[in-house]
Amino acid sequence: MNSPRTTIYRDKSNGKLMGVCAGISEYTGINALWIRLGLVALTIGLGWPILAYIAAGILMNKKPPHLYRDEGEQKYWQRVRQSPTRTAREIRANFRDIDRRLAAVETHYVSSNPRLTAEIERLR
Repeated sequence: MNSPRTTIYRDKSNGKLMGVCAGISEYTGINALWIRLGLVALTIGLGWPILAYIAAGILMNKKPPHLYRDEGEQKYWQRVRQSPTRTAREIRANFRDIDRRLAAVETHYVSSNPRLTAEIERLR
């Protein structure tokens, strides 16, 4: 089962008609203007995409208002949907970097630091 953050929704608050293009835009991270222009171009060329738009507007769930707390969280989940493997790799790399920096801090404070030792002794 999909998480609510990895499901596509209609975004009526940012939409023009039914919110389908805004929902696709939010899901993929592509600007809604380009989605709308593509839909218009396909509709003029083929005709049937307008029926798909109406069907999607009827079948897609409306976006819950509490789904994202801020813009950063929304961008994070867009990256997860686009490339989950890359996102997991980035998180692992961030944790490795944090671990390396903490090890450097620990080494600095655990090593013999005469000035630090003198200051600690003075405080006792």
